[in-house]
Amino acid sequence: MIVKILRKSKTFRAVRYNTDKVKKNKGELLKVSGFGALEGLSEIKAQDYINYLCSLAARNRRIVYPQFHAMISAKGRSLGKEELVSLAENWLKGMGYGKQPYLLIFHKDTQNNHIHIVSTRVDREGKKISDNFEKIRAYRVLNMLIGKDEKQAAEKAIQKSLKYNFSTRAQFMMLLKRQGYGLKVLDNCMELFKFGGKVGDVSLTRIDESIARFSADEERTSQLKQILKKYRLIADSALQTIRKNLSGGDKGKVIGYFSTLSEELSSSFGLEFVFHFKGDKFPYGYSILDHSRKHVFNGGDIMVLNEFIEPSLVAQEKLEGFNTSIYDNKFSPGERMLPENPTDPIFSPEHGEMNEGISISDFVLDIDISDDIDDEQILGRNRRRQKKARTNTR
Repeated sequence: MIVKILRKSKTFRAVRYNTDKVKKNKGELLKVSGFGALEGLSEIKAQDYINYLCSLAARNRRIVYPQFHAMISAKGRSLGKEELVSLAENWLKGMGYGKQPYLLIFHKDTQNNHIHIVSTRVDREGKKISDNFEKIRAYRVLNMLIGKDEKQAAEKAIQKSLKYNFSTRAQFMMLLKRQGYGLKVLDNCMELFKFGGKVGDVSLTRIDESIARFSADEERTSQLKQILKKYRLIADSALQTIRKNLSGGDKGKVIGYFSTLSEELSSSFGLEFVFHFKGDKFPYGYSILDHSRKHVFNGGDIMVLNEFIEPSLVAQEKLEGFNTSIYDNKFSPGERMLPENPTDPIFSPEHGEMNEGISISDFVLDIDISDDIDDEQILGRNRRRQKKARTNTR
């Protein structure tokens, strides 16, 4: 399950966005609440809802962005539309919007059932609904409603990470950070933070015992060298930046890097590439998380960074009409990367529809999050990539 507080807006454009989904038979308007006499009309247009919400927003001119737009998504079809409506109603109460006018629109055009919520941040007395720690509270309320224990989830993340073959504390920390946890080392303990508070800890002794059991996988190292060497001939290796989404659609600081090559290797072989950088400076190194073998590799031991990210002259000459069938995935893992995340790299950053979502630098619920995607909201990043020129951003 995921919940997203979507982009703030001076208007209530989310109403028309969702009603357009209904017109295209890609959504259903399941509940209208708090709109007073408007609900008694036999035929209501999108503009009627917008006018009503605008009239409430006008009671407090100091609120620049009165629209409240959120989404709750289930994994696959695990929850039906009636269950999502009930969950959304209780979530709204927990967030302080229970008495506000709101629309609940079920979207059915993706593989994950999800529901959109549209309301206003201004109540009937002209007061603003509190947005203090809103993104953190959104998950805390949701977790409470679905009975998710954050401490148990943290221990599960620790157990999963300890099953990997890693050689340094930094590599173990990377595994946890990629699951969205903030970390702090105190004395002989590493503390885990998420949703604004401490959710777990693991002793450094426990980590060091795992490090002592590390064993190099020479066979897999040799395989990965062959894989990277071959795929550099058929995929673009130039790095592109991932930036934090800000309100209003602006882009903030750099939070990661990716390339067509790294993502192709991820989807084909269960490899996740983590590029290491500071601030807005270009990466100085990278690691490879081999989820099929549960092994953390220093990327430089497989292929030095400069070679991995430099566009191949052979690729430029042979991309057009190149027969990729000669590179069958004979090293592809027989098992899925991780049980909870069968399609994407386990700890991939998240992006939102119309740039409205939160980023991994805010927090991530757990590794299931990459599976909960809305056609417009989460896949927008992939569509933008397809239109983006393949050039090195250095």
